[in-house]
Amino acid sequence: MRRRPQSAALTPAFVSRAGSEKTVSTAAGQSRFHTDLWLCFTVQNWILDFGRPIAMIIMPLEWFPLNKPSVGDYFHMAYNVITPFLLLKLIERSPTALPRSAVYLCIITFVMGASIHLVGDSINHRLILSGYQLHLSVRENPIIKDLKPASLIDSFELLYYYDEHLGHSMWYVPFFLILFLYFTGCFTQVKDEKMSYSGWLLLGPSAVYYWYLITEGQIFVLYVFTFFAMVATVMRQRRMGFVLDSNGRFLFYNFIITLGLVLVWVAYLWNDKVLRKKYPGIIYVPEPWSFYTLHIKGS
Repeated sequence: MRRRPQSAALTPAFVSRAGSEKTVSTAAGQSRFHTDLWLCFTVQNWILDFGRPIAMIIMPLEWFPLNKPSVGDYFHMAYNVITPFLLLKLIERSPTALPRSAVYLCIITFVMGASIHLVGDSINHRLILSGYQLHLSVRENPIIKDLKPASLIDSFELLYYYDEHLGHSMWYVPFFLILFLYFTGCFTQVKDEKMSYSGWLLLGPSAVYYWYLITEGQIFVLYVFTFFAMVATVMRQRRMGFVLDSNGRFLFYNFIITLGLVLVWVAYLWNDKVLRKKYPGIIYVPEPWSFYTLHIKGS
């Protein structure tokens, strides 16, 4: 009697079960803490974004003349390439499928906004080297207010709008939206999944950078909305029996620590009359570089 070949015994139920086990295995692998990506994010954020204006101040002008791209400009160009790549790799490792069209639109808008900010920020830091004071408005600055013809002041105000408002909005809104989309997929039913030691080590530097991003970018409102959306998502998923995986916890703890740092920063400068004039309104979050030009550079 002929025996049936072993391959023919693969019934649909067996195939389905094997496929399901493969999916679970893949999801489990993707939910491990992404030390490589979070480390790359932290290092490049500190060097290419936070370190950009510092490098422009430290490097001698003879190396990078004011009419040529500076070292900070090259840092910004590298940031505009590396950050979208890291965001796409982060989305690829999401345990759940995310809306690709939304992700691609966010990446495109992010690159455009960061590129607009590149031009405005480059000119802005050249103005600082010429005596521009960030704690004053454009029209109140000593090197701007006496420009002739007066229409040149309008041009500098337009440049400030592109740099501080339009560029920041097109840069940060899609950036935080991508982080939130990724966060919505960071839930699991495994109760004992803990964040690795590398995650705890990266948490401090990462949160300090986000403090800088929020204060210097003047995006506290956007940050608060994103944070509340994350809190609401966590509460909803808990009712369904899901908890954050290690990557979701890393992001969530980042936002919590950042909120504490921003509150401490605001409390420290609460009674500063000069910065109060520069940042009027209900939400008062001074920029670190305005603090630098007011209290550090002069001294």
